[in-house]
Amino acid sequence: MNRRHFLKNSAQFVVALSAANLIYSEVIDFLQADPQPFFRLSLAQWSLHRAMMETKTLNPIDFASTAKSLGFEGLEYVSALYTLEQGNQIQGAAKLAKELRQRSVDNDMTNVLIMVDGEGELAALDKKERDTAIDNHKKWVDAAAEMRCHSIRVNLFGAGAEKDFKVWKETSIDGLGRLAAFAAQSEINVIVENHGGLSSDISKLTEVFEAIGLKNCGALPDFGNFCVKRRDGDRWASPCIEIYDKYKGVSELMPFAKGVSAKSYDFDTDGNETTIDYVKMLQIVKSAGCKGFIGVEYEGSRLGEIDGILATKALLLRAASQLK
Repeated sequence: MNRRHFLKNSAQFVVALSAANLIYSEVIDFLQADPQPFFRLSLAQWSLHRAMMETKTLNPIDFASTAKSLGFEGLEYVSALYTLEQGNQIQGAAKLAKELRQRSVDNDMTNVLIMVDGEGELAALDKKERDTAIDNHKKWVDAAAEMRCHSIRVNLFGAGAEKDFKVWKETSIDGLGRLAAFAAQSEINVIVENHGGLSSDISKLTEVFEAIGLKNCGALPDFGNFCVKRRDGDRWASPCIEIYDKYKGVSELMPFAKGVSAKSYDFDTDGNETTIDYVKMLQIVKSAGCKGFIGVEYEGSRLGEIDGILATKALLLRAASQLK
């Protein structure tokens, strides 16, 4: 065999060996791969709020393509990230919904829910304020129906009413119940997130769900947001002085859950969330029979938004592989 034939045959052997090793490697990876998680992954748009609101490096209208590029299947929109036409917000919401629906179709993404903020307090002490809040939320119910979402997420705040649980329960049943009854006509769920105040006192929040008794009225359990009372009595800024047990809270919310929000703030060197035991939390969620979307909602500041999103996603998948 001359040198040319030797080199040619050697090269073919190397290519064949490399291919064999690649196939072998892929087979081993397949055999050793973790089973598919019990959930699908959606991205909460709030995870990108700094890029969309502050630096304006991302356009909210491009949410579907952005989430797809990060490896997600589902979309959880935030109403406050979009500016509706002044003068006719109902028409503006309808126009926006059609555009977002088309964007999701173009990117083969599933629209999961819309997180509605800034549309009035559904548990307000004054009935006229509750009426206004209900009317303001209706356009988002219609938008969710147009976009093929299954839910809108609402807050259950009520300034004045929250000073007395009995009063808040009464106003919550009225405001949330009437909105849920309206949404039922469009087969849309109205779900409450534990988002501070009495909505984070889960034993009290579940009393509201039970009293309303509508199938489309439920919860969006969030792994964080269990502060019931803050030092200066405000809603967000001051230190928390009364906190509900997060694992107990999620466990109590799961019978009413229409989705789950995997909140994260920061990570240690092993990639674990520093304040939430994800394995323990996911075991609660799995044991409750959840098989739908779990939304990634990174709310930290040390990591950039994209890095925080990907770290949360990786942690969810790793934690899922450790469940019973």
